[in-house]
Amino acid sequence: MTVITTFKEKKREKQIKYEKSVLREISIKALKEKVQQFFGSSRFVSGLMMNAGIEEACYDVAIEAYLLGANYSRFGRYGESLDQVRYRCEKEYKHLVDTLYNFFLYWGHGSEAVMSESLYYMCEQYVNSWWSEGFNKGERRHKLRLH
Repeated sequence: MTVITTFKEKKREKQIKYEKSVLREISIKALKEKVQQFFGSSRFVSGLMMNAGIEEACYDVAIEAYLLGANYSRFGRYGESLDQVRYRCEKEYKHLVDTLYNFFLYWGHGSEAVMSESLYYMCEQYVNSWWSEGFNKGERRHKLRLH
């Protein structure tokens, strides 16, 4: 007897395989450097970085943003600009920014009221940086037919 699989299962398997291949290009060193680059200069966030959980949350958001950019890079191959593609995934992109921002607010215990707007912009730039990097790597993979 043969095993029956659905298209949904096959699509999910293909997506997981693609994500694994894309994630091979990220190093832990790069993750740490970007966290220091974006959040190391902020007095509020650098005080919070003593907690390892916060740093891991930054890594999680970075990986999700990277994968989001890589998954949507196929639209860049069809002639859409970077901004058009980012607008296409605006809901997921905004969710990542809000998640990181709210995580910092939660662990800051209200001591960041003065810096909340600048903190939000730092989170937005951080997610944008990883999204753009994932987009560029994904676009390169499509050009090399590694997808």
